[in-house]
Amino acid sequence: MATGTTTRSAPSSVAATRVASSRLMVQTPGAGFLDVTGEVAKFLREVRAGEGAVTLFIRHTSASLTIQENADPAVLMDLMTALDRAAPEGGGWRHDAEGPDDMPAHIKTMLTATSLQIPVLDGEMALGTWQGVYLIEHRARPHRREIVLQFIGSTRA
Repeated sequence: MATGTTTRSAPSSVAATRVASSRLMVQTPGAGFLDVTGEVAKFLREVRAGEGAVTLFIRHTSASLTIQENADPAVLMDLMTALDRAAPEGGGWRHDAEGPDDMPAHIKTMLTATSLQIPVLDGEMALGTWQGVYLIEHRARPHRREIVLQFIGSTRA
């Protein structure tokens, strides 16, 4: 069994004095990953976020949210390939009211996430060095997607 060491910073504590919300509209070009990290960071600056949490919620059943690597685009391409393999078009699905990508899009959303919560420290998302926040469009054609952003926490002076 491997052994390691751990360290932890001292806890910080603030009173949650603010709840701020916004709706982010995103026009997608079709299936793929869209980086929304900058838009979330902009929202946090506008609401003068200090410490707390930002929640993202996508109001759709055929698109989703994820935190993934933002350095090598091959990662996102491989993830799309994996999702397409998990829920292929032409897989014998019964629900195809909006075309052959309809049910696969719903399955891909179920396998990923419709909501994310990210800690906010000193006004910034506490993401790792290579992490970005993405909307994943699961439909082949363009769509207008809405993400609800909500910050809960303290604000800066």
